Amino acid sequence: MAKKLKIGLIGCGGMMGYHAGQLLASKKAEVAALTDPNQKMLEGFVGRFPALNGIPQFKDYREMLKKAELDGVVISSPHTVHCEQIIGSLGRGLHVLCEKPMVCSVADAKKVIAKAKASGKILMTAYQRHFAPAYRLARKMIAKGDLGKIHTIAALQAQDWYRLTTGSWRQRPELSGGGQLNDSGSHLVDIVLWMSDLAPAEAFAYEEFFKSKVDIDTAAVVKFKGGALATFTVVGHSPGWWEDISIWGEEGVFYIRDGRLLHVSRDKQQNWNAKREDLTDKLKYSNTPVGNFVDSILGKDVPQTPAECGLRVIQLTQALWESAAAGKPVKVRI
Repeated sequence: MAKKLKIGLIGCGGMMGYHAGQLLASKKAEVAALTDPNQKMLEGFVGRFPALNGIPQFKDYREMLKKAELDGVVISSPHTVHCEQIIGSLGRGLHVLCEKPMVCSVADAKKVIAKAKASGKILMTAYQRHFAPAYRLARKMIAKGDLGKIHTIAALQAQDWYRLTTGSWRQRPELSGGGQLNDSGSHLVDIVLWMSDLAPAEAFAYEEFFKSKVDIDTAAVVKFKGGALATFTVVGHSPGWWEDISIWGEEGVFYIRDGRLLHVSRDKQQNWNAKREDLTDKLKYSNTPVGNFVDSILGKDVPQTPAECGLRVIQLTQALWESAAAGKPVKVRI
């Protein structure tokens, strides 16, 4: 049997459980070390995953990087420390899979990408939607031209983020870097940019903080290079979860709701009629961020969520923050 890749885990909070489960099920990689500054988090994590009993544990990720024998790391820590942890891990010659958002500024995104290129190591952002079938098929069909030229997009995400994160680091700007737009809203921004392959040029946003120190609700309009328009609505004060993405092109539209993909196209003989096709039954999952990360290290695949995706997301996110603060449209910083 080939030697398994050794992966270190930085941050043992809730989302790391998803990645750990994938690694424990893998035949190609294994968890080789854990680090978290909170001893109770470490103990609770091992309690959730008894198979990790006896794995080296560290309170400081820098100590883990120095002492543990590793091939790569998965980072799932408060957002504002991602940059230093990515730089530190790449500096030790390790491949990196980082939870979203990759970093919290355009400058930091360019810094970590430059470091990854200089080190020759893989840097990925854990955007799991890139492996979800509805989004993958939509991206493929858009690239093929099945919708024609894209002209309008409407993207909505709603969840009980405000209430459920009250009192946590996610509502502390020095740790989170921002509110829901920078947290779960990051997935919405990423998947729209990834499916459409459009480049944002200008953005205008309003934000509502309620009683928080970070943005909870965001209503935004984005103009892309080439003229396409999009609205992004991120609702963090909702009684439940809902997500809805619609992409209109000159020849058709995609409606993506709850994992289902509906394709509506023009009737070629009568333009006021339309053909509706539910493509959901054709969908199949392809992989996971951890699976793709491991395969990419081994040379069996290429990163499906490269660091450039993290850069594109923070470019637009930062523009939306700047617009909301200034009360006017701003150019998206490239």
